[in-house]
Amino acid sequence: MLGTEAKQMSGVLQLGYLVFEVSDLAAWKDFGTKILGLHIVGDQGNRGFGLRMDQHFQRFFIEPGPADDLAAVGWEVDGPVALEAVVDRLKAGGHQVTRGTAEDAARRNVDALVRFEDPAGNPCELYHGPKLAGESFVSEVARSGFVADEQGLGHVVVVSKNAEEHEAFYANMLGLKLSDYIRCEYFGHKIDVTFMHANSRHHSFAFGDGRDKRIHHFMVQVHAMDDVGLCYDRFLFSGGMVHQTLGRHPNDKMFSFYGYTPSGFHFEFGYGGVEVDDETWEPTTHGIVSEWGHHPPQLLTKAYRRAKQERDKQD
Repeated sequence: MLGTEAKQMSGVLQLGYLVFEVSDLAAWKDFGTKILGLHIVGDQGNRGFGLRMDQHFQRFFIEPGPADDLAAVGWEVDGPVALEAVVDRLKAGGHQVTRGTAEDAARRNVDALVRFEDPAGNPCELYHGPKLAGESFVSEVARSGFVADEQGLGHVVVVSKNAEEHEAFYANMLGLKLSDYIRCEYFGHKIDVTFMHANSRHHSFAFGDGRDKRIHHFMVQVHAMDDVGLCYDRFLFSGGMVHQTLGRHPNDKMFSFYGYTPSGFHFEFGYGGVEVDDETWEPTTHGIVSEWGHHPPQLLTKAYRRAKQERDKQD
């Protein structure tokens, strides 16, 4: 059980940014702009670039390297006092905290930041004072725009080694609150995922085990259902590989699909997620991954072949 202080404390405001180390910068430029509909900002050539999706100057940092994995999760807090309060909790809990330099903060377009790791070794950055853009964001392909700003960029799902320890860390250190769990069997695989929220978004953060990389997927959300379908088409006709078809989840009610990024981990593109009111929200455990859809395409191909074989026998 989580301590009562986790329910009382002021913690992080939102999932502010993600940092990816990628081996193919050019592929990520095409993916970020032509598929997701984000804008390139802060292009430094072979040293990487950023991606923008709302009034925040930058939500994704795309940096060169061989890992093709998550390099940092950026959590925003409300000013220097809040940052120091979290730092004090981390240190009191025996966690090592490293102060970012002025150069580090400038690189992330924030006023100040610190770095630490969660219990699974996932790198985290805590910051305040994000740089905002002077002009409105308008996507050339995701015309309805993204659900972001005060709700953060979307959500991220990472690896954990001990679910109870991981949940307690994010609750008691960062002030995240439990949304719910999904625990079930899914095409022969055990699913045990914990979902947590920092604001009204159903979850900014989730975690489970059994992954090859630090990250399983990140999600961005649009304001119109048609934009999900249009992105699905863009991705298919670009030669992208779908991981899970269109479907709807039982917990956040997100209508979405999953595909592979150029780095091999997944992205989710969605619409219609429910929002959490902490005064009335009751966490629960769901026994299915999706209410409908979200099928692995290779399994659909097998189902089609089996059905065709049965039809052929009857002819």
